Amino acid sequence: MLNRRSINLALIGSLATAIASIGTAVTAHAADAANQDKCFGVALKGKNDCKAGEGTTCAGTSKADYQGNAWKLVPKGTCTTMELPGGRKGSLTELARDVPKA
Repeated sequence: MLNRRSINLALIGSLATAIASIGTAVTAHAADAANQDKCFGVALKGKNDCKAGEGTTCAGTSKADYQGNAWKLVPKGTCTTMELPGGRKGSLTELARDVPKA
C-alpha cells in the first residue's frame, strides 16, 4: 500500500513534469514565431491569425478572402512572393484592399 509521503512525491513529480512541458512549448512557440512574418492579405475568410484592424477583431474573424487588413503568420521571406488569385500579393504592412465596409 502506498503511504502519504509516496503519493505526495508522485504528485510533486507530476506537477514538475507538467510545468517543464509548458516551458518547453512556450520556448518552441517563441522560436517558431521568430522564423515567421506577419503577412497581410493572404488569409482566407475566417482563417486569419489574430487582431488586424477594422473588419476583424481576432483570429478567424476576417470577412473576406485576402482581406488586406487581416494577416496570417507565414515562413519568413515568403510573404511578398506568394502567388494569389487576381494578381494579389501578400504584404508585410496592412493593405486597404478587400476590406469590408463597416
